[in-house]
Amino acid sequence: MTPTDRNPSDDDQGSVATALELVADEVDAAVSAVLDADAEGDDASSPDTSGQLDAFADLIDDAERVFVHGAGRSGLALRMTAMRLMHLGLEVHVVGEVTTPAIAEGDVLLTASGSGTTSGIVAAARTAVDSGARVAAITTAAGSPLAELAEAVLVVPAADKQDRSGAASAQYAGGLFEQTVVLLGDAVFHALWKRSGADADELWPRHANLE
Repeated sequence: MTPTDRNPSDDDQGSVATALELVADEVDAAVSAVLDADAEGDDASSPDTSGQLDAFADLIDDAERVFVHGAGRSGLALRMTAMRLMHLGLEVHVVGEVTTPAIAEGDVLLTASGSGTTSGIVAAARTAVDSGARVAAITTAAGSPLAELAEAVLVVPAADKQDRSGAASAQYAGGLFEQTVVLLGDAVFHALWKRSGADADELWPRHANLE
């Protein structure tokens, strides 16, 4: 079921079970759309997105260091990815933290912005490119300023936080986008982990012991 197939009047008002079903349906549809685009590419009028999932992972895998940057809930979603990449043994920094160094050539800036126009994230991406680093972006807008600066882009068919029409998602604000960012981050981590050949015991010592 797509978001436009579901009318709010169909929902049991206040039912968590109904809401959970809606979230699951929307996430499943979004992931399927990303997979279809990765396998086939878009139509002739749009940029070809085939193979972008592995290209996205390759960019991170090849990085000297990974910097993650997102605002609000998108930023929180990316922090989950940052933690997993650290568990894998990558050097990872969260933009805005007091210990985050300058980005440089050989590094990758991993970003997420539903609209692709969030001023701070676009400015950071421009700085990264000017510094010789590369940018990986997750967004809903393939033609956005952020996507244009990125070397690897994953386009999620979801509403950004400014879209309150309910057409792309019945969820509030950018909920579907942020949920998909988490799943994409975990999928990239899982793929890189399997490529590494390391087992779970090898990753475990990197888990925090100051909690």
